[in-house]
Amino acid sequence: MTQIAKPVLLTVDDDPGVSRAVARDLRRRYGEQYRVVRAESALDGLDALKEIKRRGEPVAVILADYRMPQLNGIEFLEQAMDLFPRARRALLTAYADTDAAIQAINVVDVDHYLLKPWDPPDEKLYPVVDALVEMWRAVGDTSVEETKVVGHRWSAPSFKVRDFLARNAVPYRWFSVEEPEGQRLLDAAGLGPADIPVVITPEGHSLRQPTGGEIAAAVGLSTQPAAEFYDLIVVGAGPAGLGAAVYGASEGLRTVLVERLASGGQAGQSSRIENYLGFPDGVSGAQLTDRARRQAQKFGAEALSARDVVGLAARGSSRVVQFGDGSELAAHAVVLATGVSYRALNAPGVAQLTGRGVYYGSAMTEAAACAGQDVYVVGGANSAGQAAVFFSRHARRVVLLVRGDTLTTSMSHYLVQQLATLDNVTIRTCTQVVAAHGDEHLDGLTLRDTRAAATEDVATEHLFIFIGAAPRTDWLDGVVARDSRGFIRTGPDLLVDGRRPPGWGLDRDPYYLESSLPGVFVAGDVRAESVKRVASAVGEGAMAVTLVHRYLEDQ
Repeated sequence: MTQIAKPVLLTVDDDPGVSRAVARDLRRRYGEQYRVVRAESALDGLDALKEIKRRGEPVAVILADYRMPQLNGIEFLEQAMDLFPRARRALLTAYADTDAAIQAINVVDVDHYLLKPWDPPDEKLYPVVDALVEMWRAVGDTSVEETKVVGHRWSAPSFKVRDFLARNAVPYRWFSVEEPEGQRLLDAAGLGPADIPVVITPEGHSLRQPTGGEIAAAVGLSTQPAAEFYDLIVVGAGPAGLGAAVYGASEGLRTVLVERLASGGQAGQSSRIENYLGFPDGVSGAQLTDRARRQAQKFGAEALSARDVVGLAARGSSRVVQFGDGSELAAHAVVLATGVSYRALNAPGVAQLTGRGVYYGSAMTEAAACAGQDVYVVGGANSAGQAAVFFSRHARRVVLLVRGDTLTTSMSHYLVQQLATLDNVTIRTCTQVVAAHGDEHLDGLTLRDTRAAATEDVATEHLFIFIGAAPRTDWLDGVVARDSRGFIRTGPDLLVDGRRPPGWGLDRDPYYLESSLPGVFVAGDVRAESVKRVASAVGEGAMAVTLVHRYLEDQ
């Protein structure tokens, strides 16, 4: 009887100690069902793949170190694809090199990237390899799917499409309309430069200037609820919303998580979070978000993408959220975890150049374009500091513009110290952007030193803005009580001289995270007087679910 060959798990790392360690950990968990092969160089890895190909054995997963001599991990995986295009691929990297991950997604459809060291493997290594193996089994012998985007580098709509796909972890390939291949794709679709951005699905369907919802539906993200009524609707998939979804679903509530843009919120854009409990080596916002999203789905939470909630109403004991397309969704209770948005920089030229050199948030997709360039970052809080550290790995020089006279009052101490060690980062305090210049794209800024009352023109194509936090709560006007800045008031903050809020019909005070509308709870940055930290947001999401249970028991 012919014995069926075990699928191969291949690990490639030029550090012998790391190579042996990852092979050992893989054999410990997968050795009975898979054959683990290790190589200590990219060329040895290619030779091993060629031999496996000659033997006719399948390759399920390839783990490759990013920084190797001869060929780096991306170059190795690109050649490995020619031999085993359906194998799932992951990069091993010594730190959260987000640019490498995004480049790998665009070039070789890398599925994951892992930080070294991965101890304990039960938490860091095995969940990722489990997911890769599941993906490989699901795909089988079908072709690897690929989404293509054709656009212009300095087109704001093109940037929005790329950012949407990247933040939702959808692999895609980018083609500039100015390149021959980009033009060939447009010709094949019967479209022209005036139609960009164009998204071409793996099935060959062309989407001209698509909305986020159209993209989400085309690439397989869920946009339609599976039911008409739930126990709990969570609005917003930042840390607070993800926390509420995990705890709600794990405690038996039929939970649906609704997100307007992409999971993670502002935290999901952070290149590296180093003060989150349980991650002594730090974790990227994208990694933390991906783990939380998979955890929520493991417990049965449903996730809806690209759905903009524009209204909230009470109908008897039901709480109803209204979407921008006119549809509705009802539940026993709602958790509002919509977070905050960066405030707009009010200076001439900024609005016109947004998405064309001016960006709000980290805009990780622009990292490669910053190589050898001068990058300017505006802001004095942690998000700005994390962005400055991230772009320092790519840019020739990073200039952090801070309105105040010091960073110590607004930024975590560890981050201030880290910035001080970076030779290519300059911190300019008491400095404001008073104008942005450029026609097709940003090419310069006018800065004002508030101490000297002097202005200066500087040349740059990259400005990243992280100034303050503004809640997106206008859609709740007249529905729940808010403070003067738009943050939602909850619990004791709703009581005035011991009196309950107007219209409160229950014979009890509002619970701690409950809004002025019973059954509607608030968690995270959108809540008035909340602590603006990832850990506190997750904690509030979990606490909100406990209060939801208490509310449901009262009914």
